Amino acid sequence: MAAAIGVAAVMGASMAWAAQAASSFAGRATAAATAATDPVQATAKAVATPVSLAKPAPTAGAPIRLALIEGLSGPLGNGGEAVFRNLVWATERVNARGGVKLPGGARPLEIVRFDSKGSVEESLSLLRGATDQGIRVVLQGNSSAVAGALIAALDKHNAREPGRRALFLNYAAVDPVLTGAQCSFWHFRFDAHTDMRLAALVEVIAQDRQLKRLYLIGQDYSFGQHLREQARAMLARRRPDLQVVGDELHPLGRVKDFMPYASKIRASGAQAVLTGNWGNDLTLLIKSARDLGLDTRFYTFYGNALGVPGVLGEAGVDRVLAVAEWHPNVGTADSERFYAAFRQRFPRPEHDYLHARMQLMVEMLVAAMEKAGGDDPKAVALALEGLRLDARPLGVAHEGWMRPADHQLQQPLYVSVMRRAGEAGVAHDNEGSGYGFRTLRYLDPARAEQPSTCRMARPG
Repeated sequence: MAAAIGVAAVMGASMAWAAQAASSFAGRATAAATAATDPVQATAKAVATPVSLAKPAPTAGAPIRLALIEGLSGPLGNGGEAVFRNLVWATERVNARGGVKLPGGARPLEIVRFDSKGSVEESLSLLRGATDQGIRVVLQGNSSAVAGALIAALDKHNAREPGRRALFLNYAAVDPVLTGAQCSFWHFRFDAHTDMRLAALVEVIAQDRQLKRLYLIGQDYSFGQHLREQARAMLARRRPDLQVVGDELHPLGRVKDFMPYASKIRASGAQAVLTGNWGNDLTLLIKSARDLGLDTRFYTFYGNALGVPGVLGEAGVDRVLAVAEWHPNVGTADSERFYAAFRQRFPRPEHDYLHARMQLMVEMLVAAMEKAGGDDPKAVALALEGLRLDARPLGVAHEGWMRPADHQLQQPLYVSVMRRAGEAGVAHDNEGSGYGFRTLRYLDPARAEQPSTCRMARPG
């Protein structure tokens, strides 16, 4: 394979971190990796060389490897690295309590990093590399286009090579087609899909009777295209009086200057913007709006992280809304403990990016493996179907139910608005910015649920 990969084995919070160089994925010798004070950062830099950051305990069974296929470099690499930190913490927590408890003995979890650079072609090549290594669980999320390609490839692979099957756990690719027309027995989604998130935002928009003019802008790929169409349909039903004064898609991850887009928003007279943008595409868009002095509200899927609060500052107060399955100011005792533990593990402000769904995903995988008695993909998939897990006793302030019909996780959703840290309902800021998010609307899993259109083909 032409592309080389980086590997991080995470074997428990209490173990000493160590780094050592290994051969390249193609078997060629490579230079030794340089250790860093932050092991996660050391791994992030070693994307061209397999690097083991920790050794399993001598008595531990063979690690259960999880292949993270994600864009860990390039214009949207910050999102991939943020995901990696979440998964590091999730696996550390499992390993610290003894690993996955199976009939043949407990086995630790190990993350194997594959840097796809956000490319569909590279992701497919890396999937082949992961299955060639016998890895049985693939993790990906930061692109619905990549996720769709992985689902199709994995369906063919699993049918062709039943002895080397793999599961695909999706933590962020939210195009509804992935659990709709393209649903697969081998794919499980742990994020709320576009229609679920959008319905929550539209519920808030519908109650803002002062809002008359709205601008739609998004990334030009499957997720952004679906969001554009579904937003128009939902708004027409809930707010037929609302005028959509702009509707635009832009290239994913390639726009360096969003000022022309911000100028169009100002010229349209829009009072609010609805966008599914994520990563730098969101940060740069909102920064341009701020620099232009736009007095508009931003209804976002991801406006509460990855630099957005710090970029906006006071200009974002009461203007930026986000929807998520959890946020740091939920305010329960479980949530406070959960968030405090993450910040203790990752104290740097720029690493303040915690998603409860990614933690729940790993915990549900472990529960399914323990129920199945091993890591056989078909047995684990059957154990995941219908699984309900309240992860609060495990240190995760989240719960969910995996709907068997389409493998779409059902979970709560929160719509929150940016406010100053220290105000009522805003005990914590985001990324050291001095600004956090306060809950505006809570939807329980039944309220957040959307109908299933999946017609799943199941293995014989």
